[in-house]
Amino acid sequence: MTTTGLYPASLPRRAWALAVRWALAWWRIIDLGAVVLVLVLSPSSYRPAARERLARQMLADTAPILLGFTALAALLSLVITHIVVVTALSYGLTRYALEMVIRVLVLELIPLTAALFVAMRTTIPSGVQLARLRQTGRLQALRERGADPVRMELLPRVLAGVHASITLAALSCAVALVMAYLGVYGFNTAGLPAYTRMFGQVFTPSITLVFALKTLLFSLAVALIPMASGLYPPHSGTARDRQDQTGQGGLARMFAVLLLIETVSLMGNYY
Repeated sequence: MTTTGLYPASLPRRAWALAVRWALAWWRIIDLGAVVLVLVLSPSSYRPAARERLARQMLADTAPILLGFTALAALLSLVITHIVVVTALSYGLTRYALEMVIRVLVLELIPLTAALFVAMRTTIPSGVQLARLRQTGRLQALRERGADPVRMELLPRVLAGVHASITLAALSCAVALVMAYLGVYGFNTAGLPAYTRMFGQVFTPSITLVFALKTLLFSLAVALIPMASGLYPPHSGTARDRQDQTGQGGLARMFAVLLLIETVSLMGNYY
């Protein structure tokens, strides 16, 4: 009876605590993004030692996944092209098949898939490594020695994540365009004039701008949000709340941002 009477009274406190954790998490992401932007534009971030560290991080984050994802994108392009062309033939819409493949595959599917692939293989593990550095006191040790842990440990990981996502998306889109052409016209140049004309009709200046901005924002989201979850200590609360914030909470925020970016890009392209 006492528990039943107290439970409704605790709902406002729980809602307030949830709102505070939500606002704090997003504020940390925004604040960290501003700090990273300042560091990216600062010439002191590109001294010889920093450039070497950044180059190693970019190579370590991009090279192991580049070939595998490119092969996956090529296979996916061939399969989707074949499915769309066969379906279009049955409905008498062959002239629209290749344009549909490029709009769905290159404009929408591959950039999002590349960002998610980089997040799962690179940036989320890097965020976990950053959290371990914080928990073991390495970041605090850097502060005590007068070094900036954001510049030393976080900035190379963020830039490497952005580089990996953009590289995978750009290379896979180029491969997908080649595979789509081969899937329709085969190994000959007879369809090249029609293909290039259709390509120009799809990639208008406005759609190209939206595509480039979407790819950049995808890369920033998957690179920055996991690092924010690893850099900052969890908000005070129960053990379950701390676990949700550092684990599922960061993933939920990243997926929410990706969904928002994709929705806005669709509105910009088709409305």
